Parts: sequence; C-alpha cells; structure tokens
Amino acid sequence: MMFKRLLPLTAIALLGLAGCSKSSDENANTSKLEVRLMDAPGDFRSVVLDVLQVEVHLKDEADPDGWKKLNFTPRAINVLEYVNGNSALLVNDDFAPGDLKEIRLILGPNSYVIGRDGQQYDLKTPSGQTSGVKLKLEKATLKLRETFQLLLDFDVAKSIVERGNWKPGNDKKERYLLKPVIRVVAQDLRAGLHGTVNPAAARPQILAIRTSGLLAPDTVSTAADASGEFRISGLAAGTYRVEFFPTVTAPAGQTYQNKVLTGITIVSDQVKELGTTTLN
Repeated sequence: MMFKRLLPLTAIALLGLAGCSKSSDENANTSKLEVRLMDAPGDFRSVVLDVLQVEVHLKDEADPDGWKKLNFTPRAINVLEYVNGNSALLVNDDFAPGDLKEIRLILGPNSYVIGRDGQQYDLKTPSGQTSGVKLKLEKATLKLRETFQLLLDFDVAKSIVERGNWKPGNDKKERYLLKPVIRVVAQDLRAGLHGTVNPAAARPQILAIRTSGLLAPDTVSTAADASGEFRISGLAAGTYRVEFFPTVTAPAGQTYQNKVLTGITIVSDQVKELGTTTLN
C-alpha cells in the first residue's frame, strides 16, 4: 500500500504518560489514541525498521517546543509481517481531546533488509536518525471518550532506494537508502477492497487508484498472499481503478497477464467484494 505519515495527541494528555494509573473521572475526560503500522510488500524477504521513538506535534509546526513523546517502547519491526489487513500496534493510550498537527518517527541505526539473495543489507536513514521522519496530519481530531485510530501505511517498494553505483562485491552497508514513504489513514475511513486472484502463484501486486471522490487522487497498494487472497483497508469513498501486476514468471506453457478493473465504487464503512480475478 502507499503512504504518508501518522499520529495524533494533545498537550494536557501527555502529563499522564508516566504510566501511573488514572481515576475513572480522569478517564471520562480523555480520548483514546491508537496507532498502528501496516505495509505494502516489496521485493525483499524482510524489511526491519529500528523504531526508537514516536512523537506528535501539538502546536504550530514552527514551534520547536510542540513535540511530545508518545508512550512507545522501542522495537525492531519487520514490516513485511503486516500485510492484508494485519497491523502492528505501536501506541494505545489515553490523551486529551484536541487537534494533532504532525507525527514523527525517530529511527535508530539498526534498520536493515534481507534481500531475495538471502543477504542482509543495512538501511541508511539520513533524516530518520536526526530530525526524524516527519508526517503531517490533516483533520486529525481526538474527540471526548472516543477512540481515534491512525494507520501508518508503509510503502516498501517506494521507501527503499538502491544506490545507482552499487555493484556486487561492494560494501553491503552502502547498497540501500531508506527514504520512507508513509500514508496516514484515519480510523473513520473504514471502507476497503477484498478479493482473490487466480492463479495464486502469480503473486500480483494490486493497486487501488482513486479516480473520483471528495479527497485528492490517491493510490494504495498491497499484494496477494500465497492463497491468492488480498485486502486493502482504510479507503476513502469514491470510484477506483484496480490494477493487478503479476510479480513472478509463469511456468512453461502458461502466461500471467496484467488486469485492470474500472469503475469500482467504494462506499463509506463498507468492504467491496471483488470476487476472483483471473490473471491467465
């Protein structure tokens, strides 16, 4: 799937992040923030992000004092484990109601990929280890006694860039750069697509491209699993074009073909069932 950036919060709420218990009166005056990470697959065996810290910005972005830490435990996350509707829970905590402006992820030095060749390659993250990976939030508002969920949709294919002058035999640490492309999806976008492909062995990448609707044009991607099933969550209402691109070579005597479905209507809070799409 494709990406942007993620996360909400409010200044008052952060006073309670020390981990102490809260009274029922306090809970009655807060919102709940849930942040999850999901992924669109790329051509790697593993993509591990060394996430050290998650912060949100509560004030004007020019105010350096607006950043607040979220209640997050540093961890290494293999994002390729979270596809087809699965997600990693990063944050689940109580916060004061209000608007959120930005979120940023601080990444450590230990991010890496394991390629199709089985070799491990370090991921250099120039900004992620200093100023952080910053993501703007639009219309991210926590409401009293409601849960607000944000999904960080990490696009592996676009986020990992191979250096053009790298050759086999060169230092493996110099092969890839991490330039995160992250799409932020708010909880109130509950619509989606679901279906299967035949044959499953084609392992296609699937793009859902919004062609009309209230929001700006957007493209979201995923990949079918080993059984041929795929699911794309967090879509805005509108009309979509769905494209299928096989990623493996067909056996002798067979062919895998690209397929395009047009005029797919997505309705708010509903999952559109596409049935089985044949790729040969």
